[in-house]
Amino acid sequence: MSLQEQTPLVSIIALNFNQTTVTCEFLESTKKLSYRNFETIVVDNGSSVDPTAQIEAGNYPNLRLILSPVNLGFTGGNNLGIEQAKGDFIFIVNNDTEVTPDLLEHLLQPFYEDGTIGVVCPKIRFYSHPNVIQYAGFNKMNLLTGRTWAVGSKEEDKGQHNVSGPTWCAHGAAMMVKRDVINNVGRFADKFFIYYEESDWSARILRAGYKIYYNANGLIFHKESITMGKESAIKAYYHTRNRILYMRRNTNKLQLAAFLCFFSFLTFPKAVLTYTLKGQFRHLRSFVKGTFWNLTTSSYSPV
Repeated sequence: MSLQEQTPLVSIIALNFNQTTVTCEFLESTKKLSYRNFETIVVDNGSSVDPTAQIEAGNYPNLRLILSPVNLGFTGGNNLGIEQAKGDFIFIVNNDTEVTPDLLEHLLQPFYEDGTIGVVCPKIRFYSHPNVIQYAGFNKMNLLTGRTWAVGSKEEDKGQHNVSGPTWCAHGAAMMVKRDVINNVGRFADKFFIYYEESDWSARILRAGYKIYYNANGLIFHKESITMGKESAIKAYYHTRNRILYMRRNTNKLQLAAFLCFFSFLTFPKAVLTYTLKGQFRHLRSFVKGTFWNLTTSSYSPV
């Protein structure tokens, strides 16, 4: 059955953490969506100021605000939203994005053309540089380095990535997931908290036999800086910790051994030397802490 013949309920889930004005700008953009059968769930991740009054003042239709007393991270916050979602499709989207009017139609269409598709992502461009691509799919994870990179990243959009098709990984800033995927695969692994969580979920989804699809016809704008700014100490911790955690969860013994050799003899000494020479001792402590966390913690947990 085509999208034109039915209008399934879409649950839009966005997180808020001390960015209520930005979240309201996102919600304002959803008023322009041409596909109207959606609910919106905003999960507040323990903001220091209650966002209720400001969000309610926007009169956003069919919106539910869930207040978490603590910061559950990207994983826990979205899992809480998924738990409350009623839709046949779940659109996980960053609060610092703005949608285009026909986005939901483009995200839904591939599901009706191929029953094996489990996740659909749109093209993502930078809001501050609206013709520059952030994401047009992901390359395959390098199992030696534990790194991947987005197709088209920081390229001017001249139509070079306008061909839709399967991709290796969804982007956490904008991904529509079929309800069946969540029922069969589960939600985000809470253990990640933030960073590498969509890579881990994508790997599990692919192993379950679903496809992850990049639809070049869908477009969303992301307010993340094109330069991404300097790495914070907390980012160094979670990136390091979860890079290793991802590899522990998603590789075989031989692949993991090769990665651990690469990390131990190249990545680790290079990072220690770099942080030391730059005088970034908080970053150094975070990097070391993130590394050794994996020696004391199981790679598996309820998802």
